[in-house]
Amino acid sequence: MYLATVISVQTRQVLGYSLADRMPDELVQQAFLNARSAAPADKGVRFHSDRGSQYASAHYCKLIKNLGFVPSMSCRGDYWDNAVAESFFATLKNEEATGVYETKAEAHAAIVSCIHNFHNTARLHSALNYLSPNDYAAKQKQAA
Repeated sequence: MYLATVISVQTRQVLGYSLADRMPDELVQQAFLNARSAAPADKGVRFHSDRGSQYASAHYCKLIKNLGFVPSMSCRGDYWDNAVAESFFATLKNEEATGVYETKAEAHAAIVSCIHNFHNTARLHSALNYLSPNDYAAKQKQAA
């Protein structure tokens, strides 16, 4: 299975995600649309992604621009390009996806549960002063 995510660099929250049996352009588009629904943003917000073909596709770039976002990608080979997402995926693989799931439905349910019931709500992040992403976001909102 393939998982595409949209993660806030500021709060480390997984704002949107999409799972599929393969990696079509629609997978990342759906993750973006899910994030936009969950956390609407003003026009002009920078949306940074890696240089994967799905993110660089003409259709995806057009979608981002039409919705008022500013697309951003680093130079080719920039290993910091996707550090927040890579950290999330490493954690997911080490803390949740450690074995073989019996079915794709079981894998899907486990990953969704990990995002909603652990990563965003309970996992403490050193980059967030040892708060969970949701707690850090609430604190940021309160301070604004």
